[in-house]
Amino acid sequence: MAEASGKTGTSETIAVVSGAGSGIGRAVALGLARARSLVVAADIDLDAARETAAERPSMIAAYHVDVSDAMSVEALRDKVTSELGVARILVNCAGWERTEHFLNTTAAFAEKVVAINYLGPVHMCRAFLGGMVEGGSGGKVVNIASDAGRVGTSGETVYAGAKGGVIALTKSLAHEMARYRINVNAVCPGPTDTALFRAQAPGLQEALIRAVPFGRLARPQEIADAVLFFASDAASFITGQVLSVSGGLTMVG
Repeated sequence: MAEASGKTGTSETIAVVSGAGSGIGRAVALGLARARSLVVAADIDLDAARETAAERPSMIAAYHVDVSDAMSVEALRDKVTSELGVARILVNCAGWERTEHFLNTTAAFAEKVVAINYLGPVHMCRAFLGGMVEGGSGGKVVNIASDAGRVGTSGETVYAGAKGGVIALTKSLAHEMARYRINVNAVCPGPTDTALFRAQAPGLQEALIRAVPFGRLARPQEIADAVLFFASDAASFITGQVLSVSGGLTMVG
């Protein structure tokens, strides 16, 4: 389901943001809208996507997607292409995790983590890169990975593995897409003040905040600023790069 009436034929750059219903994804969607992109706010929670769109209704359209389901992603691509046009910016923000000691994880938990955090970006890139290539005008892909995928972290082993996969995906895609003038980069947030973080145990939250040299959580907008840089013309000669935004938490490693 989409809510984009009256926008077909727009001349603005079309940007697709998964996980745009909350947290970092919402901040990215709003930032791209301020930068004059027509934004597809895609989320498994359509009501949340609508809330994002309501903040900039002339520039943001709400769509439903389940990034873990390839058919749902392909349906999103088809709707966006037919109703708005070819996307030139893709930001993969949708993610999910739960802190769990590795020996306590189940197969179902691991499969969900990988399906959302790794296969989600795979499905989205497969769906939207074809249009960028065929259009011949280049494009920008920004994947939200995690510092857990760069340096590892206790209690997030499966998640770290999935996000490490996103980093490798980013670098490999950057090689393949360079000939088409499509930049592919990744942003690795550290602890960030989102609903997902606040769902963690209070003791864990406090420990993570104490570990950050700046002594606080990142604000979603601070992560979004890094994404907006990679999505802008200022990053036109940057590809295959991984940028940590963690307040110095992982400055070594």
